[in-house]
Amino acid sequence: MAAHALHTRRRIRIDDHLPVDHRLNLVYRIGAGLMGLGLVVFGIFGILDQIGTFDTGGDTVWGLNTNGALSWLSVGVGLLLFVGMVIGGNFASTLNMTLGVLFIVSGFLNMALLETDYNFLAFEIQNCMLSFVVGILLMVFGMYGRVGSALPHDNPYWRARHPQGAADRPDQVR
Repeated sequence: MAAHALHTRRRIRIDDHLPVDHRLNLVYRIGAGLMGLGLVVFGIFGILDQIGTFDTGGDTVWGLNTNGALSWLSVGVGLLLFVGMVIGGNFASTLNMTLGVLFIVSGFLNMALLETDYNFLAFEIQNCMLSFVVGILLMVFGMYGRVGSALPHDNPYWRARHPQGAADRPDQVR
């Protein structure tokens, strides 16, 4: 039983705070919020054009194909990103990473559906490319302060991944 206690790993708690003293935290939060704001504006323009919900007729906003479903989805995701920017902290970080992965998966999925009857969001190749770019940016914004080879030893994510190293350093705050 004592051997089991030595090998237990601390779990990363979602409420641990990212380093708050770094200027890039604010830059990444604002970047994700601006992307959310862009999605909201894109969606509103699509909604105002009164395009059919699942219309695949080639209606465009800002050079991207859209329909009613994609417009409403864009508004919803954009508002979620904006709310994440306002809340900040680990919620924004986790939200950005999750939505980043979903954008990349959406890009691949919709690319596979481009010339089929199942392309109900009216995606074209430029929509897929934008989905990849937004997904990668959101993942970068979300991973700041969580991953990397040069995380400071007082970072909660470094301490959770290196419990022996954190225990060996009594000078660091836990």
